[in-house]
Amino acid sequence: PEVAAMLLVPLSAHALFSRPLVAAPASTMAVELLPTNGHYGVLWCDGRRSADLPPGARIEVRRSGKPVRLARIHPAPFSERLVKKFQLPTRGWRGPVVEGEPAPAPEHLADAPSIAQVQMVVVSSPTPEETTVGGVRVAVEERVVWERPFCRLIAFDRAFPAAPAEPQPKLLIVAPMSGHFATLLRGTVETFLPDHEVYITDWTDARMVPLTEGRFDMSDYIDHVRQMITEIGTGTHVVAVCQPGPLVLAAVALMAEDEDPARPATMTFMGSPIDTRRSPTVPNKLAGEKPFEWFENNVIHTVPPPYPGAMRRVYPGFLQLAGFMNMNWDKHVDAHWRYFSDLVEGDGEPVEKHREFYDEYLAVMDLTEEFYLQTIKQVFQEHCLPRGVLKHRGRLVKPAAITDVALMTVEGEMDD
Repeated sequence: PEVAAMLLVPLSAHALFSRPLVAAPASTMAVELLPTNGHYGVLWCDGRRSADLPPGARIEVRRSGKPVRLARIHPAPFSERLVKKFQLPTRGWRGPVVEGEPAPAPEHLADAPSIAQVQMVVVSSPTPEETTVGGVRVAVEERVVWERPFCRLIAFDRAFPAAPAEPQPKLLIVAPMSGHFATLLRGTVETFLPDHEVYITDWTDARMVPLTEGRFDMSDYIDHVRQMITEIGTGTHVVAVCQPGPLVLAAVALMAEDEDPARPATMTFMGSPIDTRRSPTVPNKLAGEKPFEWFENNVIHTVPPPYPGAMRRVYPGFLQLAGFMNMNWDKHVDAHWRYFSDLVEGDGEPVEKHREFYDEYLAVMDLTEEFYLQTIKQVFQEHCLPRGVLKHRGRLVKPAAITDVALMTVEGEMDD
């Protein structure tokens, strides 16, 4: 931090120019868009302000005469902050190693309560180890049958001792892309596995997708759902759990209008925000009370290095988690009080169930800026689908075109 220099860090660089470049503080750095390229660029400043750049534009960066003053809240040296942030091992190079002395436990593991484990890097699989088919326990394995940068389609293969006499119905579970991973639906998968050929969408954490993979918005989501239904084949039954309801309905409507032979046999919507003006829950009311600009200016942030999606603009999962928990704060406090009481009494079963639930619940994912903001505007504020004005890549979505796909809805009154 004490070095007087300018640092140019290339992102997604090509060829050999892939290392940070240190320049003198009086240098001028410039980036040009070739006029022969014919493509526009985007300039981001501080991860918040942006400007479109026409072909031939030139951006020059130089040191300002007015230095930026930064407040240091804690007097710890910079190296201390690095050690704490990246959990670096210090034993052996910070003081002598005492023979026979056990290595100290990392501070973040020694003292942190489970409620503080807000963002977990590794989440478990949505695949149950076994299921019961015809009274026989069989092993279950997951298989990726379709994959794009922002989603995988997972099939659950069951090791039958003998193939079923008749083919079982094919079921696609469209997991919500609203901050949590598909692992939260493990129980749903387990319920359907005995008598269905089950598939599930496994959406990718936006902070793990490089900028070079492009954007992901509502139209991309609809395209992904349609492609996955087509991949599974005719006669598929689709279950949309919560958030994906409007976009799954849009995908099926487009397939129906096109007379797509792969259109599903049935569609089920569970607690989905098809029309948020009807029986609004707390999130519906919040989205309607705040102006669109509030969401744009307050909840969108930039993914930092060293994540693969560095510099991507996202709605962070930890903000979604904070919102989830604040809406049901009393329930979470009661759950952790019971957890503490069970620990004191040595009651292991509820303790393990508590840990399993919160390991899943506290594991959250980021959403792309464009997908989140479009959802706020078109689903929760402008109610485009129920008003008949939702468009997919300029094409009007017509739910009335659906005439031969059976519909089932499950109300989610208490689902926030």
